[in-house]
Amino acid sequence: MSNFDVIVLGSGPGGYVTAIRASQLGLKTAIVEKENLGGVCLNWGCIPTKALLKSAQVFEYLQHAGDYGLKAEGVDKDFDAVVKRSRSVADGMSKGVQFLMKKNKIEVINGFGTLKTGKKISVKDAEGKETEYSAAHIIIATGARSRELPSLPQDGKKIIGYREAMTLDHQPKKMIVVGSGAIGIEFAYFYNAMGTEVTVVEFLPNIVPVEDVDVSKQLERNFKKMGVKIMTSAEVTSVDTSGEGVKATVKTAKGEEILEADIVLSAVGIKTNIENIGLENVGIATDRDKILVNDYYQTNIPGYYAIGDVTPGQALAHVASAEGILCVEKIAGMHVEALDYGNIPGCTYCSPEIASVGLTEQQAKDAGHDIKVGKFPFSASGKAQASGNSDGFVKVIFDAKYGEWLGCHMIGAGVTDMIAEAVVARKLETTGHEILKAVHPHPTMSEAVMEAVADAYDEVIHL
Repeated sequence: MSNFDVIVLGSGPGGYVTAIRASQLGLKTAIVEKENLGGVCLNWGCIPTKALLKSAQVFEYLQHAGDYGLKAEGVDKDFDAVVKRSRSVADGMSKGVQFLMKKNKIEVINGFGTLKTGKKISVKDAEGKETEYSAAHIIIATGARSRELPSLPQDGKKIIGYREAMTLDHQPKKMIVVGSGAIGIEFAYFYNAMGTEVTVVEFLPNIVPVEDVDVSKQLERNFKKMGVKIMTSAEVTSVDTSGEGVKATVKTAKGEEILEADIVLSAVGIKTNIENIGLENVGIATDRDKILVNDYYQTNIPGYYAIGDVTPGQALAHVASAEGILCVEKIAGMHVEALDYGNIPGCTYCSPEIASVGLTEQQAKDAGHDIKVGKFPFSASGKAQASGNSDGFVKVIFDAKYGEWLGCHMIGAGVTDMIAEAVVARKLETTGHEILKAVHPHPTMSEAVMEAVADAYDEVIHL
């Protein structure tokens, strides 16, 4: 039996980052992974989806070359090549994680890990051989997978999850996307841009329902303009896969409607990977599919920790990484502050992109704040007009009494790269006045942040 200071179970963006930080802090570290290093994010999520989306955006650019005074004739797509490029990007990133493991002298243990009492993990390899390992600290980072609804049992062929959506062997003519969170919306954009007829079915009244309602309405307008059919306050109650394609029964306020398609993509959230990993053996407490932890990710059993999607925080890659770093820094005896879950940015990489942090306007009102709201459309931005991407806006929300920046919501080209300004400013307790007096470069998309703040304080210049 090998002894370690830290063993991390799972090598996604939570697990591998945690292992690297532990090694940097001088802790003898191992990581257990049953599939590929990098987990879902690098192999089946964040990274390869962005490669697919980039192909779709380039295809759209080429189709609209005339808008830029250019000629691109006979432009077509090669769906298989697009998928192949995405897989190549994912493979390259996974190899990068392998390099980082070697560089940081982290022992990689391949196999399925099961927690044991006494701070031990048993790992079964591909041949069925079991080996036991022990560590002073065991960190669970097993992540999550696509959630299945009883009315949408995934068969991997006609009713699929995000994994299959990334590697289809042919492009469907018609697709129904159930769920309009980040995963559903990104795939809806990709397939629509590639020429598939897409219908989005959302149970709640607005698509991207966690976003500010103004952002939801703007995206719905954009998607409808692109030809995506949007059905909100709608529910898929059953799917018939007995024929050539699929027939989905959708319940709406007007009654039932039958939709026909080649494929249904179920994007209704995630299910944590906490089954069969030995939580019950050890006595680790869970609640509603999540492992219960304190501010430093310690479970109720000393020596066992959990980070990432298996815990109650937001199920985002950057959250998992931040939690893992904080967890091992606490283990190493460093002074750390609990993560502020109210200042976590969320991004959706469709076109136009969406990025947000903090409270929506409605949430700010519901919390009892007297607020100042500012909004600046990209149609008034010189850079946006010059680049041909003038859809969208930046919206900011401030507390009128104290000047606290309560929320920032963006929709438009490149906004996922712009949101960090608001995140850092909120972390530093920056006021609207300070943003106004921080000179922003011209012409840039980021000027829209300053202009939106100016609008909130009745000082806007370019509106």
